[in-house]
Amino acid sequence: MNDISPQPLLTDEQLASLGGGQIAYLRPIRSEELSRLFPAAPPVQPGLQLFALLGADGTPIVVTDSRDAAVANALSHDLQMVSLH
Repeated sequence: MNDISPQPLLTDEQLASLGGGQIAYLRPIRSEELSRLFPAAPPVQPGLQLFALLGADGTPIVVTDSRDAAVANALSHDLQMVSLH
């Protein structure tokens, strides 16, 4: 048996830097997750569905209660949206 595992094509740091401020993704979150992603955000009612716009490296950009508003924000800042699965 061969115990050699395949090497990743990119390091974690290289993967995080992809997009260089030009790529973002939208992530649905619950209001309970808000303080973890956006530590400066004020307290919000529990149980709300929110949408976080994040940079390719996971940097929080904006949070809103509307998917359309998050997408509009990305477009207004010339960010290319990508889909994550």
